[in-house]
Amino acid sequence: MTALFRPAFLAIAQLDDRVFLGVMLRGVAAAFAGLLALHVFAAWAVGSLLSVQGPLAWLAHAIGSLAATAIALWLFLPLAALVASLFLDRIAAAVEHRHYPHLPPPVGGASIAAQIWYAIALGLRILGLNIVALILATIFPGPGWLAGWAIAAYGIGRGLFMAVAMRRMTRRAAESVYKQGRWSVLAQGALLALTSAIPLANLLTPVLGVAAMVHVLDRAVSAMPRHSDDRAIGYDKAA
Repeated sequence: MTALFRPAFLAIAQLDDRVFLGVMLRGVAAAFAGLLALHVFAAWAVGSLLSVQGPLAWLAHAIGSLAATAIALWLFLPLAALVASLFLDRIAAAVEHRHYPHLPPPVGGASIAAQIWYAIALGLRILGLNIVALILATIFPGPGWLAGWAIAAYGIGRGLFMAVAMRRMTRRAAESVYKQGRWSVLAQGALLALTSAIPLANLLTPVLGVAAMVHVLDRAVSAMPRHSDDRAIGYDKAA
């Protein structure tokens, strides 16, 4: 069991890395700026659409502010994840520098455009999963929360793993390697889904997720046959 969660432990142990801290600060700053803009827009929209005065105006603004806050809570993690994904290469490189210095620079991976598109899709996926989890937990307390957590674990875990793997291999190859390490991917995803639901702790989710998946990828590739086509991409050159 300890070995299954070892990638997460290794990621947590590297939180003192300057690269990690820099990406987290960028993610938080970008997410905060986006959410501040959302609040300003909500206040302007309410003021423009409703021409009421007195207590009704105050109530309308209060409702608009609460709605903006609720939306902000849904958007914060996806925005931070999107920013972290755009700096994914820096996080992964920092992990490889500390733990896998024998690896050569990434080659043969997906195109930059494909990686950026996948980063955007990852942020949207996390947003959607958060909303689904919230709906399930509200309608079916208990079982709904567990179902939402399981869905988020799968989506976040698989999404981050694929994003990391595509640095060094094509999407087809990444899918093949994912099958080799799916249980470890799901284990990290389960932990990340839990932290994403905890205020403040969710700020660490994107960076820790990327770092953990670098370790999962290395273990999955190492477990594949030596002459596998998918193993050869970016790894056998280091031998």
